[in-house]
Amino acid sequence: MKRIILTAVIGILISDFAFGQKDMTKYKAFIKTADSLYNAKNYKNSAIAYQNAFDSNEGKAYPRDRYNAACTFALAGDSEKAFYHLIYSAEHPRIKYKNYNHITTDSDLNSLHKDEQWEKLVKLVKANKDEAEKDLDKPLVAILDTIYREDQTYRRQIGEIEGKYGRDSDEMKKHWELIDKKDSINLIKVQKILDGRGWLSPKIIGNQGNSTLFLVIQHSPLEIQEKYLPMMREAVKNGNAIASSLALLEDGVSLRKGGKQIYGSQIGRDQETGEYFVSPLVDPENVNKRRATVGLGPIEDYISNWNMTWDVKEHIERTEKIEKEKK
Repeated sequence: MKRIILTAVIGILISDFAFGQKDMTKYKAFIKTADSLYNAKNYKNSAIAYQNAFDSNEGKAYPRDRYNAACTFALAGDSEKAFYHLIYSAEHPRIKYKNYNHITTDSDLNSLHKDEQWEKLVKLVKANKDEAEKDLDKPLVAILDTIYREDQTYRRQIGEIEGKYGRDSDEMKKHWELIDKKDSINLIKVQKILDGRGWLSPKIIGNQGNSTLFLVIQHSPLEIQEKYLPMMREAVKNGNAIASSLALLEDGVSLRKGGKQIYGSQIGRDQETGEYFVSPLVDPENVNKRRATVGLGPIEDYISNWNMTWDVKEHIERTEKIEKEKK
């Protein structure tokens, strides 16, 4: 599935058809269950939960959920249903899934690559991408496409390598060295773009190209982030960058400077236990209000991607412990 937590290229808030005023309680509950089962690697039952969600809504679904369901079906060994949802998304006139770089690097779909339908699917997605980008700066889009693939591909392999060899293994260390090397090269290319042309809007480089600028800066050293943070703030004001992405960068910079984050986007990990946790947060009781102002969903949904549940009291206690250890 490789959920796009930082960016969402497909129209997450656009349904296949208008849902109207229909009660979506059952749908959302099934989707939440499906996501939890996916995170637990229980793909068979996750696929069933996704199907129950769609059945509860007369077969309609949000594009993000349909894509995630396809990934789960693929992992569960049901290629027929996986291709149904993927091809549906690629062919539907209101969706026209076009994230070619994501779908061709998503390891959840590896089992589909040898199927004859895969070539048909990839051609559809590529055609959608080309149509959507026909008026863009194509040479620059091509450069950013390559950067995006290098930025994301190796990061998507982290879980697999860690699971196979261990978090502190030589294989994992070598993989991080490869990521750092790619990041350094990509940063040089992105800095050249930003310094020469500014933070370009999606109208010039597409949504993915625009997100790629952010991803590279997000993965760069603190001094680089601080240099381009004002530029991104201005870009958001002018509609040339996404507010939710800026929120992630703001959080990252604040934490790296020894402060607390604002939107709860940064996840820490205990070096001894391997346990994930939400890094220190300002006014945790009202984090969802702040997230909503920049287009981010509830923190409960966000951290479920790491199999975490949100507990304000527990977060405050952990933060106090972290603050004491700093002194």
